[in-house]
Amino acid sequence: MKKLKRLGKIITILVMIAMVSAVFVGCKSQTLSTTPSQEQQSQPAPKNVSIVFAVGGAPSEIDYWHKVIDEFEAKNPNITVNLLKQPMDSGTRMQTLVTPLSGHESTPDVFLMDVAWVGQFAASGWLAPLNGYVSQDNYDTSVFFKKVIDLADSYKGDLIALPVYIDAGLLYYRTDLLKKYDFSAPPKTWEDLVKIAEKVQAGERKNNPKFWGFVWQGKQYEGLVCDFLEFIASNGGNILNKDGQPVLNSANNIQALTFMADLIHKYKISPPSTYTEMTEEPVRMTFQKGNAMFERNWPYAWGLHNSDDSQVKGKTGIAPLPHFLEHQSAATLGGWHIGINTYSKNKEAAWKFVKFVESYDVQKGFAMNLGWNPGRQDVYKDSEVLKKAPYLEKLREVFVNAIPRPSVPYYTKMSEAIQKYVNAAIAGRMDPKTALDKAQQEVEQIIKQYGS
Repeated sequence: MKKLKRLGKIITILVMIAMVSAVFVGCKSQTLSTTPSQEQQSQPAPKNVSIVFAVGGAPSEIDYWHKVIDEFEAKNPNITVNLLKQPMDSGTRMQTLVTPLSGHESTPDVFLMDVAWVGQFAASGWLAPLNGYVSQDNYDTSVFFKKVIDLADSYKGDLIALPVYIDAGLLYYRTDLLKKYDFSAPPKTWEDLVKIAEKVQAGERKNNPKFWGFVWQGKQYEGLVCDFLEFIASNGGNILNKDGQPVLNSANNIQALTFMADLIHKYKISPPSTYTEMTEEPVRMTFQKGNAMFERNWPYAWGLHNSDDSQVKGKTGIAPLPHFLEHQSAATLGGWHIGINTYSKNKEAAWKFVKFVESYDVQKGFAMNLGWNPGRQDVYKDSEVLKKAPYLEKLREVFVNAIPRPSVPYYTKMSEAIQKYVNAAIAGRMDPKTALDKAQQEVEQIIKQYGS
């Protein structure tokens, strides 16, 4: 009996050993079956990546961005681009980016920025440097406007953005009235502009008391800073010097600001509403209704001036803005630039999307379908583009010398100070020297508080 019990124990132990061995062999067999073959290892399954692209704009622009994304995904089937629609308003649009970026969130991965934001975003460390991607892909950045890349899209030696479409201030003029009053060409100097505007305004007011010689942006807002920069730069002045220090109250700047005020109060060729109401649209509408000889505005106004309901259709010309004697014309750089979130977890995919947006065909599509001014120089020579938008040939000359606003992280506060005092001067509430002395002092304090 004892022998039988001992034999039973031995059999039980052997069965257990067999079961453990079977499990071990099964596990080993299962592990081996999930290991890819050498052929599979040499052709790994592609990884699907999803990125978020934040962009705002008019409904037609958003619709077109969806087409661009569809084309990109067709060529890059392993990358999905989700469009995050932003508000139309520029300030609100900026805040929808500042909030996630300041919170170090990984999305949106890619976004468009107003050129005035680029410096602030870069200084805050929110933009991924693009130098490494440019080097690895041998990407040709010479197709872009050099000044735009060097002065607006670079920060402390790093390329941190690329221009999707660009703007710059232009002079619009009435070609029919230029001829009617015996002038052969648009003005090259501010002195010439005053001379032409005074003569045309006097003549036209005999039948149209609402007619003005020159309309421009003078209300207290960002547009005034753009106009101010053009006036002072065309007189050899600037807001900051090469060392980043303010030079607002320089003699050249005081002279330029005095001229801005004189356009309203001395020469009386610009309306008193300049410093209370004149932003881009009121300026455009004044000119478009046939109530102005000259207009300072952005390129967007060209298409509207030549629309069927425009009273100046076929009577509008464009030229570089005038300059003061012995100086050169200047145009403030505007437009929107694309960058990559430094906290993105999919920067390689984001870079592929950036390259696609900046490709020749896509940039040409923006020009042909949205009327945008391409970030690439070579598109301005495209015969199809020039046939549809012949004015782009002249715009290219303006964009080559366009100047950006200061690329500093405290630009918003600096702009608010400049707006306040420049508007006070053109309104006649403060003389130009006092206004710029006060602006100088306030900007110096801003730099002490926020600068490094």
